[in-house]
Amino acid sequence: MPDRVKLATLTPMLRAISTLVLLSLCSIPVFAQRLPRTVLPSHYDLSFLVDLEHARFEGTETIHVQIGQPTSHVVLNAAELSFRTVTIGAGAGAQQATVAIDEKNETATFTVPRPLQNGPAEIHVSYAGTLNDKLRGFYLSKANNRNYAITQFESTDARRAFPSFDEPAFKATFTVTLTIDRRDTAVSNGRIVSDTPGPGPAQHTLKFSTSPKMSSYLLAMAVGDFECLQATTDNVPIRICATPDKKDLGRIALESAQQILAFYNRYFTIQYPFLKLDILAAPDFAAGAMENTASIFYRETDLLADSQTASLATRKNIASVLAHEMAHQWFGDLVTMQWWNDLWLNEGFATWMANRPLAAWKPEWNIAVDEGLENQAAFSLDSLRTTHSVRATVDTPGQIEESFDPIAYEKGGAVLRMIESYVGAGTFRRGVNAYLSAHAYGNATSEDFWKAIASTSGKPVDRILPTFLQQPGAPLIDVSLTCTPQGQTTVTLRQQRFVLDAQLLKQDSTSRWQVPMCLKAPGQAPATCAVLRDPVQTITIPTTTCASWVFANAGAQGYYRTEHSPEMLRAMTPRVETEFTAAERLALLNDEWALVQAGRHDAGAFLTLVTGFGREVSSGVLGQVVDRLDFINDYLITDATRGQFEAFTRAVLRPLYDSLGFSSPATDTDERRALRGATIKALGTSGNDRDVASQARGALDRALAGGPALDPTLASAVVRVAAEHGDEKLYDALTAAASRATSPEERYLYLYAAADFRDPALLDRGLRAALSSDIRSQDTVRYLAGFFANPVARPRAWSFVKANWSALQSQATVFLGDVRLAQALGSFCDAGSRGDIKAFFVMHPLPSASRTLDQTIERIDACIALQQKQTQPVSAWLASR
Repeated sequence: MPDRVKLATLTPMLRAISTLVLLSLCSIPVFAQRLPRTVLPSHYDLSFLVDLEHARFEGTETIHVQIGQPTSHVVLNAAELSFRTVTIGAGAGAQQATVAIDEKNETATFTVPRPLQNGPAEIHVSYAGTLNDKLRGFYLSKANNRNYAITQFESTDARRAFPSFDEPAFKATFTVTLTIDRRDTAVSNGRIVSDTPGPGPAQHTLKFSTSPKMSSYLLAMAVGDFECLQATTDNVPIRICATPDKKDLGRIALESAQQILAFYNRYFTIQYPFLKLDILAAPDFAAGAMENTASIFYRETDLLADSQTASLATRKNIASVLAHEMAHQWFGDLVTMQWWNDLWLNEGFATWMANRPLAAWKPEWNIAVDEGLENQAAFSLDSLRTTHSVRATVDTPGQIEESFDPIAYEKGGAVLRMIESYVGAGTFRRGVNAYLSAHAYGNATSEDFWKAIASTSGKPVDRILPTFLQQPGAPLIDVSLTCTPQGQTTVTLRQQRFVLDAQLLKQDSTSRWQVPMCLKAPGQAPATCAVLRDPVQTITIPTTTCASWVFANAGAQGYYRTEHSPEMLRAMTPRVETEFTAAERLALLNDEWALVQAGRHDAGAFLTLVTGFGREVSSGVLGQVVDRLDFINDYLITDATRGQFEAFTRAVLRPLYDSLGFSSPATDTDERRALRGATIKALGTSGNDRDVASQARGALDRALAGGPALDPTLASAVVRVAAEHGDEKLYDALTAAASRATSPEERYLYLYAAADFRDPALLDRGLRAALSSDIRSQDTVRYLAGFFANPVARPRAWSFVKANWSALQSQATVFLGDVRLAQALGSFCDAGSRGDIKAFFVMHPLPSASRTLDQTIERIDACIALQQKQTQPVSAWLASR
């Protein structure tokens, strides 16, 4: 019988425990949890016997190392592993080592009786580990009434699968061998080079080709009954793999991967540097995706979708995440940051690069607007006092994990776009390729990158970039203009750091940036560009008549906020649709909202600007208008003014909705469908439009009853509106629909709708479901975040989290789980909740989210200040209409 055979195979290894080396709680100290550099790895031979039935594994490894100076100690990383034997050396000269474990610093020190001499050596280790339930390291995943084994090693979790030099600078090659159930297969970084029966009759052993030189966190393994779709692009085999029941949901991903790889092979002078590309959907996966070398792992919802019914948003998301992870094969895998303080060299690069193939393949997707939305995600964090510089000091695993945030991703990408615009796309491309060629299969720093671009372009990029990477925050550029007697327009630019806290904004006088800027005036082409280096600088625009306004971020490529005078804003508003690109409109809208948040501009003036977006043609821009209206509705509207605000929302957006209609004709473009969805959401929620709400409920009821399916692009808006106005009958129908869904998109659409209801009893049912088997551990915190976004559900959700903290802790400790929970709490806007949150996490610390909790408290403070300052102006503005 299979189980007996597995146990029989493990028994000899278990007997080896009699030779267990000495364990100690002391170890050789290391500075800031970094390993010594006296021993360097060059190659790992790793063998795993994986016992899925009992959620455990046995490991043997040989690490080929180079000894830099005589030593009796070798320190490497290890966590949650049981050591059996450790020897260092080969043949008759091998020495048995004792092992000292330092649990706090996650290291193991191997000590031998005689000093190891300079030169090559081999470390031989046998050990055992558990397939954990934390979705990190080598962990257990479950689906279809069976177990799977998956790895997630970024950033510091390879040490949970094998003793290793688990830092990015310790690059080595890896050969992996997996002994698994004969019914299963496996995926790793290399190709399968041999598949042999045994050692037991119910097992087989797969050996993979040796990986390229790479960091330990990029090693990957997955074990289970996966099946794959296959294609080839530029002679590179591509596979999209999933559990057997979801195999056919990978067709959108396969087509996207082919397009993206072809683009990258044209852009980079180094062709795809690995032998194959496997892309696997894991049943349980905490992150969105992970760029393991030649073997990218995903959560199912970010990779799999029904090619017949997938929405535009899902198609774009699949392509975007693929483009990001595939870009990592160059930025992160081929060239890796030296240490985690330069994480942006991985994540910022991939964020910037991911948009290039999508814009070329699907110009109708308006990727420039998506880039603008990425900028806003970065600004949202960078406007806090508690933000951090792109290059920040990180030492501990918790600090490293917390650095995976919009500063590394979106700010890094935004700064790269700005520099690309400044030096020119062709020049920037040559600089990027020079950087990659110089550091291929090695490590690099920020200095290496900005020197490469400066050398290629001949421009002072090495002076500009440090101002954006090595100090926190973003600049605010105040714009004022005067006219010369000759009709030319003189623009005065003043820079300071932008902070939501109005007092800190006034006080800041030390932060300075070198800012590449482009300015445009009415009817002027091309834009006038310069580098703002001084606190105050004057630029003359060659106009023939005095300009009534100047927009100081032409092309919306700059990473800075702009402040235009109220007079300029009034002059711009009628021209927004005709003289501003969609990306520029997005930047203008969000800059003005940020100035309202900081107390520098009046919310009434912002609402006046919103009236200029009533005929918006970009769904991405309109989505931002809708989000701002949602915020005002939730936080700045009183019971006395709610009806007036709802009427204003309808007045602005109902004409656009009437021109679009509720139903989508077959001839509609994707953009028109997305616009329709944005108007349905706004009118059905902030606008409280009963007609729209009724149509949404009717369409959803018919779809759930087996009638006409919802337009995929409208579905999220329709479900949101219907749920907000929904009852128990709808709640039950959505729950049933989620349980029978055949694609991840459909399941999450209905599952997450539980957070949109307003009935307290239904919200309590939804919250209790967070503890049930209906919600996977990978989804628990994301699921709960929806309740915190709902003003009616928010206090109930917080009470639920506190009352069930012990049960929820395991979900909060999955990769980034505690960070996401801390972020969700930022939706509160009252002093009582703020104090309660602070007190609770003093007693229940989140070690990987301490900075995020500080940011959450600051967001709550900023919201309280905004509410106090802007509620009355909004009321006055509504009354004046």
